[in-house]
Amino acid sequence: MKPAFKYIYGPVPSWRLGSSLGIDLLSQEEKICNFDCLYCQLGQTKKYTLERKEYVPIKEVIDELGELPDTNIDYITFSGRGEPTLADNLGEGIKAVKLIRKEPVAVLTNSSLIGSDEVREKLALADFVIVKLDAYSLESLREINRSAEGIEFGNILEGIRAFKKNFKRKLALQIMLVDSNKKEVSKFIYLANYIKPDEIQVNTSLRPCNIKPLAKEEILKIKDYFIVGCKGVSVVSVYDERTVKDIISLSDEDTLKRRGKVK
Repeated sequence: MKPAFKYIYGPVPSWRLGSSLGIDLLSQEEKICNFDCLYCQLGQTKKYTLERKEYVPIKEVIDELGELPDTNIDYITFSGRGEPTLADNLGEGIKAVKLIRKEPVAVLTNSSLIGSDEVREKLALADFVIVKLDAYSLESLREINRSAEGIEFGNILEGIRAFKKNFKRKLALQIMLVDSNKKEVSKFIYLANYIKPDEIQVNTSLRPCNIKPLAKEEILKIKDYFIVGCKGVSVVSVYDERTVKDIISLSDEDTLKRRGKVK
């Protein structure tokens, strides 16, 4: 019988992180977010929030990690049912995990709050930060990410750039491509060169959602544009061929479904 974990889930196979054990510091019945992205596998954002607060006590997470059996994990990843930087105790959580686990820590963020000095300070505790940038303007941010009122594209862009300047570990820029932004690759190349990430992740949504993913041939062609336009930066795509590890999840199917990890 699998352990009844509530705040940790997986490990799940990740094309970016290998075998990834997730930590959900939001863990409510509904997702907690300030975006309602067209492609979100968690479904519609029913209630936007910009409030950063403690949703899950760190002690509860650490207790679950203490019950974790031996298993193959490449990264421990803060993600979950919404935007992890809305959890005010994200920094505390990263520090606590590093005290008891040897694996590197990753954070997946939609970048909405990265304009905040405090949020950047907490993200900087991680070993690998993956920031989302699906938009190239305020209008495209509203169209693709359907962001909450008060979130500005300029604050996101400058926040990511400021974070990269001071971050000593690995920063990846994830770009989710859909029909409405796929023709604007030149703008994304310009923004990537402005930010100077360590890695560019060319993505399209392969998990169940309300839109169709772009075809493999289309994504790989766009990847080539990034390779030419962003010299010296590693570029990867969701369609790249890679060795798939035999990963056995410790979570039940319902837990994985609620976090959009299985159909």
